[in-house]
Amino acid sequence: MFFRLSSKGQIIIPKSIRAVRHWEAGMEFIVEERDDSIILRPLKPFPATCLEEGLGCTGYQGKAKSLEEMDKGIAESLRWRWSKKEKR
Repeated sequence: MFFRLSSKGQIIIPKSIRAVRHWEAGMEFIVEERDDSIILRPLKPFPATCLEEGLGCTGYQGKAKSLEEMDKGIAESLRWRWSKKEKR
């Protein structure tokens, strides 16, 4: 496979490659130069983290909740928010 550089400095990446990688219009990339190569890496909006790094921001100090308890809490919060919107 070969590509031709346009007069605007653009290269078209085939649709089959974009589809496999889930690359869509408007995505941003990091361009890396390596010896005689160029590497495109999708720019990730947030750095990779692990669960333990994010837990400290929750502020919750109690016993761990089950998935069922979390789902119930989310559903109750949504019902409360929707009831507030209906009263407006």
